[in-house]
Amino acid sequence: MIKAMTIRVLAVSALCGTMVAASAQEPAAQIDPAQNGPAQDVLLQTEAEPAQAPAQDLVQPTVQTNIPTGYELVWSDEFSEDGLPDPQKWVYDTFRNQQGWFNNEKQYYAANRERNARVVDGNLIIEAHEEELDAVQFPDWGEQPYTSARLLTKGLGDWTYGFFEIRAKLPCGVGTWPAIWMLPSDPDVEWPAGGEIDIMEHVGFEPGVIHHSIHTTAFNFSRGSQVTTQHELPDACDVMHKYQLLWTSEFMVFGVDDRPKFLFNKESNKRSRWPFDAPQHLLLNIAVGGTWGGQRGIEASAFPARMEVDYVRVYQPISAQNAQTDTESQQ
Repeated sequence: MIKAMTIRVLAVSALCGTMVAASAQEPAAQIDPAQNGPAQDVLLQTEAEPAQAPAQDLVQPTVQTNIPTGYELVWSDEFSEDGLPDPQKWVYDTFRNQQGWFNNEKQYYAANRERNARVVDGNLIIEAHEEELDAVQFPDWGEQPYTSARLLTKGLGDWTYGFFEIRAKLPCGVGTWPAIWMLPSDPDVEWPAGGEIDIMEHVGFEPGVIHHSIHTTAFNFSRGSQVTTQHELPDACDVMHKYQLLWTSEFMVFGVDDRPKFLFNKESNKRSRWPFDAPQHLLLNIAVGGTWGGQRGIEASAFPARMEVDYVRVYQPISAQNAQTDTESQQ
């Protein structure tokens, strides 16, 4: 028998659209609300909390985020200036271009190339194309037949715990594999020991099906043991939706549009099962093909394939921010 425990979670109300506090009596294991009853069943009370901006210079949000009580905005990109993504907030991941990317993916990830990543009219656009590159102009090109972009906050935005919200519209062409996810920021930690948090994944051959997953040494796809859930979001490729993660020291809640979809509890202190107590960074990308995205081929009609991102916002508890400030002032 699994001993039940009272888990204090911050969930998202599907009824009133506000971030709420909820106490749920559940086993100390991962829970998929889609399979264990409506998400509303774990909601006991609601309380709205307006977004708070910290003292640092951040662009004020134009779309309301319903954040956990006691959290404040610590990092954001509202994509307010046209051109290349802000180099103070984003770097490009290109290190596997020449030898080819993981999972047998077929894309070349370009850096500082507006065709693949640009800001236009308040949105970040990541766009994949079917094209052949000039090896002289792109010396790290590995003869991939597609180009795309993979943006990271690594070294510019790294967090342990927090509430993350990314508002985005996805591509739906067969062969596309857009993702919003997180990886460890420590370069010495190898996958999957440091943990991977997939806030959102979507494969084009299943349009409108959203996946949320956790990967660790004990739980990962190479062993067939990944912790994951999926649900339908029929207009994911037509309109913007809010993809959300609440990450604490005891649990993670994944949500879409202020509705909880997946609860993963810390069931053990073993790092093989919960390595999520160290800084991670955000990644935004469109992969092409691969062992999952390419299961049903890659259709030429899918290109150009575009993921549009309205904003990226990160919130953390006010007490955690004060502690970090005090630590920095003592150094």
